[in-house]
Amino acid sequence: MTAVNTKTVHTFCRYCLASCGIEVTVEGNRVTKISPDKQNPHTWQDFCAKGRTANQLVEHPRRILNPMRRVGDTYVEATWDEAFTDIAARMNALIDADGPDAIGLYYGNPSGFSSSNIVFMNGWLDAVGTNNRYAVGSVDQNAWHVVADAMYGSLVMAPVSDIDNCDYFLLVGTNPAVSAWNWLETVPGGWRRALDRQRHGARIVVVDPLRTESVEKADVHLAVRPGQDWALLLAMVKVILDEGLEHEQDCTELATGVAELRMLVAHADLDDLASRCDVARTQIERVAREFATARAAMVVTRTGVSMHLGGTVAEWLGHVLNVITGRMDRPGGRRFEPGYVDAIRLGALAKAKPHKSRLLDRDMVAGAHALSELPAEITTAGPGQIRAMVINCGNPVVSGPDGAKLDSAFEQLDLLVAIDLVQRESHRHAHWLLPAVHWLERDDLLSFTSAMHDEPYVQYGAKAVEPPPGARQEWRIFTDLAIAMRKPLFGAKGVNGFIGATRRVARLTRRPSMEFGPHWIDRLLVATSRKFNGRRVKWRDIMANPHGLVLGEREFGHFREALRTEDKKVHAAPPEFVERARELLAEPHPGPPEGYPFQLAGRRNRHSMNSWLNELPGLHPSGKMNEVVIHPDDAAALGVTDGDRVRVFSAVGAIELAASVDDRPRRGVVVVDHGWGSRIFDPRGKQAPESFGVNRNLLIDGGPVDPLSQTSALSSSYVGVERIG
Repeated sequence: MTAVNTKTVHTFCRYCLASCGIEVTVEGNRVTKISPDKQNPHTWQDFCAKGRTANQLVEHPRRILNPMRRVGDTYVEATWDEAFTDIAARMNALIDADGPDAIGLYYGNPSGFSSSNIVFMNGWLDAVGTNNRYAVGSVDQNAWHVVADAMYGSLVMAPVSDIDNCDYFLLVGTNPAVSAWNWLETVPGGWRRALDRQRHGARIVVVDPLRTESVEKADVHLAVRPGQDWALLLAMVKVILDEGLEHEQDCTELATGVAELRMLVAHADLDDLASRCDVARTQIERVAREFATARAAMVVTRTGVSMHLGGTVAEWLGHVLNVITGRMDRPGGRRFEPGYVDAIRLGALAKAKPHKSRLLDRDMVAGAHALSELPAEITTAGPGQIRAMVINCGNPVVSGPDGAKLDSAFEQLDLLVAIDLVQRESHRHAHWLLPAVHWLERDDLLSFTSAMHDEPYVQYGAKAVEPPPGARQEWRIFTDLAIAMRKPLFGAKGVNGFIGATRRVARLTRRPSMEFGPHWIDRLLVATSRKFNGRRVKWRDIMANPHGLVLGEREFGHFREALRTEDKKVHAAPPEFVERARELLAEPHPGPPEGYPFQLAGRRNRHSMNSWLNELPGLHPSGKMNEVVIHPDDAAALGVTDGDRVRVFSAVGAIELAASVDDRPRRGVVVVDHGWGSRIFDPRGKQAPESFGVNRNLLIDGGPVDPLSQTSALSSSYVGVERIG
């Protein structure tokens, strides 16, 4: 009997920014167990089912193991040379005929948690020269980038939470009991740390239309009307400024625009704002005063704020409350963690050149156009029409608005290339399926996100197992495709030749590290990293600490120096935000259109992962489906009881699913979890597609968007509900 080699690998999960330390047990080349790494000095308390079941995706029975080319209604395996030759020839022919904008690309969340994917993807896009770049950010994240850029001068300046010193938490559109204080910042064990502060006298206020898991532990719940967070937050700003509760020093020395804020709130009426958000004026006044007078406090806004037509204004006003009450760069508030890599400087160097979309004349946000514009950009003829697309680790038909329209557009493409582990809903019309590598099968150093941790921290993400022989990391796919197209990677002449030379040297010397790749960039970033205690972190330090390394203490005093505004001040009242707020104030009070009496909200699910992990059995012990949650009074009026089959419909689509009668949502709001309904296909054609739940975003009209962030109303659109049968 042959002995099986067993090893333990300490690395970190790469499903989200939390980057939780994990311990992976490997037998042969197979993962047999994933556990939290309890020796990790930064993250070990945070561990969820998504990380625990990561190996199920590695071993998925429908995993793509080699490039696959569509032939009729099925796929056949091919070599990488065949794939690159065909894709390069077809793309170059389209570029020759119609210009580089004939090529488009969409990238999803998984690409952002690879140290190399985004870098080399942008290198390929620059090689091609296309402006047709689309990203998942317009689904839920753009508002944050727009606000950070306008207020702080950088798209990636993310204040982190000093939870351990906070006395008053105002949590808006977030459910940290489930999401673990994790979005564009990460605070390990953040919710538990907040509850510990609560036990020592801190107050927790949650703003949410649902009675979430976080609300259950909160001191105060403000059940705001979906999409009207901006009105609640503007009312709080008004109370604070009208009553002289602002932090005078920060309003004069740290920030500009406070006078403009005073002018804005002078024209706002508290009763009107309270009516818009459907929160009692007395409650708003009490929370505003408590927040302003607390010794240490913070506002935290998340995706629940962003996914509305007034989302950017709400996100902005959350930041304004922190600024005008002196919560920036002070204990118990929000501070800037510089990390070991200057991500702000690198972000400025990598900033995409400005471009306006062909049909709607809209600017890019954070280097990409809005997903809602993509269907028309594919189907509308004329110069710049997209005729070929690459989908990089994404599922936009499910994650974005009006997925049926996007699916129909994908079917009309001359060429659709999907890079992923399995064939998902968005890939069903793909001409080529290119097999990617799972994070358990690659090394990573997530240096670009080091400023988003709540303390200076570094860990090398070692791979646990070898990937299938036919799979490739995304960085290499984009590099090889640029070479096959004879387009210079990063748009720099000579780079392709240099890469070829390093590959020849690597082969001759039998030293793979001699080939140019992301490990070169990792070494450079570490070599030029910020100093801690008078010295830079060394590569050998990182490799000698497989559990991760905390580089120093949490420090204050870095916020002002990190600002990239010309005057090195926070711009508290960017004119475009003030103008948009005035537009919202002038709009009629929100109300449902005839025939669609309910607002469609979403929620966080502890075991769900947006639109690309719901097919894993280990994530959903209670059942693999989503449902529509209806308040008992609304259900009674509809004649719906718990478990009934219902139809939820809008002007653009309809879905059918089971009803769950529950008083967690406020009246007039129905809840359907996001990210379900994606079919997983068997590209070999032997088995029928698998599908779990339904795609609630088929109900969302992609036309109306927040004019500042270009985000659709994914969590406040109006729908109707009727019992089936």
